[in-house]
Amino acid sequence: MITDPTIQRQVVSVARAMLGRDPRAPIADIVQRAGVSRATFYRHFGSRRALLDAVEVEGPIPPRDRVLAAAVELVGRGGLHSFSMEDLATAAGVSRATVYRLFPSKAALFGELVRRYSPFEAVADALAAHADEPPRIVIPLIARTFATVAAPRIGVVRGILLEATAVTPDAVRGLTPFMSGALGALSGYFERQMTLGSVRRMHPLLAVQAVLGPIAFHLLSRPLAERVVGFDMSVEVVVDQLTATILDGLAPEVAA
Repeated sequence: MITDPTIQRQVVSVARAMLGRDPRAPIADIVQRAGVSRATFYRHFGSRRALLDAVEVEGPIPPRDRVLAAAVELVGRGGLHSFSMEDLATAAGVSRATVYRLFPSKAALFGELVRRYSPFEAVADALAAHADEPPRIVIPLIARTFATVAAPRIGVVRGILLEATAVTPDAVRGLTPFMSGALGALSGYFERQMTLGSVRRMHPLLAVQAVLGPIAFHLLSRPLAERVVGFDMSVEVVVDQLTATILDGLAPEVAA
């Protein structure tokens, strides 16, 4: 069974804070605050008892992790603009000086949230290992990587995407390294494939959006689809079917 240490730390951090206030806090509330699904929680911990044991035996959470855990909750609740660094210090149980030492600005804080919790860095790593492979290999790989990392963290990813699309100055500054890093690598790959004639001509950014956009939209809307229309197709099957459509759409045009 594959588990994610970042998710484990996030859930334990949130659980410790909530259980400290209310020892009877339900798992449903804990996982909601942690930004993960119940299925992800039970895959990582198995039971409430196991979570309580993890809270008891784990040593003190480093200040950086405490601040990031609190930031995830605050960003998800109202966005980056809805709280001050003083609010963040209070939520994390650290001093304001500690917050500013770790993250001198909200832009730096948001940049770290993107780096740690978004799926884009994992996608860039997967691409780097297969940068010379053709689209029929690379596109399914990056689509699956994106879905595998994003699905169990969808609550956190939703907050990051909403903040990014608000285009606030702090979000823009925090995202700039990502834009020139992971996104630049993806755009560069598609530009090379267009030159080789393997992908139809378009702006490289549109090619990136054509691949990751449908996956992101599915993951964001999946909880609603499950409740309203009883959608129960596995994420893996969904990604395979969407990828087949994406590959067809990006295939080079055939001259008449």
